[in-house]
Amino acid sequence: MTTKNENYQYPLNDAWSTAEIITVTTFYQQIEAANEGGLPTADLLTAYRAFKTVVPAKSEEKQLGRAFEAASGYSIYRTIQAALATNKQRFLYRG
Repeated sequence: MTTKNENYQYPLNDAWSTAEIITVTTFYQQIEAANEGGLPTADLLTAYRAFKTVVPAKSEEKQLGRAFEAASGYSIYRTIQAALATNKQRFLYRG
């Protein structure tokens, strides 16, 4: 398990609108919550669906995921895969 670096910046795209930046930032925060203390599974998956409206291309999702993991230590891919596989209402990723 990695330790969280409190001073990292979220990977964002300069072309996004303010609303899109808020959507993506909210998703990143949900990933952090899923790895740090847990949250309702539905909240994480709702945030992921909203994220996908801003970042529909798999290649861009992977690029942002790699940048986010490099900065935070948290894997978007592994966290979402585990959330999709669970049937629990509350989710805490222990990867």
